[in-house]
Amino acid sequence: MAATGDDAAAMDSISRALAAHPAAPNPTAGVSTHAEGPEDAAEIPAVAPKKSITNSDGGVETAEEAVEPAQPDINELCTDMFEKMAIFLQGELTATCEDYRLLENMNKLTSLKYMEMKDISINISRNLQDLNNKYASLQPYLDQINQIEEQVSALEQAAYKLDAYSKKLEARFKKLEKR
Repeated sequence: MAATGDDAAAMDSISRALAAHPAAPNPTAGVSTHAEGPEDAAEIPAVAPKKSITNSDGGVETAEEAVEPAQPDINELCTDMFEKMAIFLQGELTATCEDYRLLENMNKLTSLKYMEMKDISINISRNLQDLNNKYASLQPYLDQINQIEEQVSALEQAAYKLDAYSKKLEARFKKLEKR
């Protein structure tokens, strides 16, 4: 997870502190390049500059022995590191808690949506049941309509037969009338 806000600033200061306290300090640097408090500047003395001695042997320089700078106070650095690590971890835990809260809220909203969908499906089921009951109550009338339709079809067939028979009779009558 990415840290934001104060957490990012704490992580940035940790990385700056690590870069500011190198494992092998540069003996030629006279002034510290990091912005620490005045107590840190007092702890790290400036490295004595090299004195060059010109020898009478044709200008060959000889250097004095290098002086190692004093080690910074390890306890303070450890305390500072643990404080910054605590800030970092607190930020990570806060971000994780926020993620879980977001997930919880999303679950609650999803649950509410499913409840709404359940209510809608119950209403649809109830309306479908009402429609089925109405259809069942109309079924005898629909059966009567089907019977009437069958009777009308049979009556229509009888009417066609009667019409055909009457045309035959008319044709016979005309035939007899002509004789």
